[in-house]
Amino acid sequence: MILQILLFLLLGIGVGTFGTLVGIGGGLICVPVFILFLSEGGVYPYFHSAAQITGTSLVVVMANALSGTAAYIRQKRVLFRAAVPFALATLPGAILGSYIVDDFSGPMLDFYFGIFLLLMALLMGWNATHSHRAEVTEVGPDFQFNQWIGIGASFFVGFLSSIFGIGGGVVHVPLMIYLLGFPVHVATATSHFVLACSSLFGVISHFLLHHIVWLPAICISLGAAIGAQLGARISQKMKSKVILVLLSCAMFALGLRLIALGNTH
Repeated sequence: MILQILLFLLLGIGVGTFGTLVGIGGGLICVPVFILFLSEGGVYPYFHSAAQITGTSLVVVMANALSGTAAYIRQKRVLFRAAVPFALATLPGAILGSYIVDDFSGPMLDFYFGIFLLLMALLMGWNATHSHRAEVTEVGPDFQFNQWIGIGASFFVGFLSSIFGIGGGVVHVPLMIYLLGFPVHVATATSHFVLACSSLFGVISHFLLHHIVWLPAICISLGAAIGAQLGARISQKMKSKVILVLLSCAMFALGLRLIALGNTH
């Protein structure tokens, strides 16, 4: 039991560091790890349904996002006039996703999540090879963006966050950069605020539906809260292109593995 708790804490630190660095909340790491090692047939079979995997992952996403958001607020990188309406727009999608995931079997989650990862990896890879305002870390009061497009996309982000147990930032960050014109570091920080809110909404729904396995949820969340502070510090010194490349490579590899796993069941 002690060894498992330590492994969960270490996993959480890694999830929190990487998740905050790229603005995704860490669910893209947690869900594949849960599927490969902690579901039935894995080393420690804690999870017995797709709903338990996504619900527990979302608790970790929430801890990571709350901790990372606190760090980004201290760095004054969150654009609140975008973050607040975007966060509110995630609420109905998060609730809807928590109910739909009950209809997912384990192999279905593997396969569809793998396809989702591949598509997002290609999107992020394209992002990394095209120019943007990479090194801008603040925006002025005259910065303009299409709020309604952001609100509409945020509903979709909340849905993805809840149904797949991820933060949704993998969609939100590139959308904010390329469709709304946000600088990368501002998009990452603002997305993290939205993740904190959307994951909280989703966790409440999953809790009411009894989808959360508490031992890994609590231990990994504690580690993620610590890792989020490290990730926020590292992000200040890392170029935006490197962040995007890291994210796309990780997603592509995991996507292929999960698609193969889904097809073997």
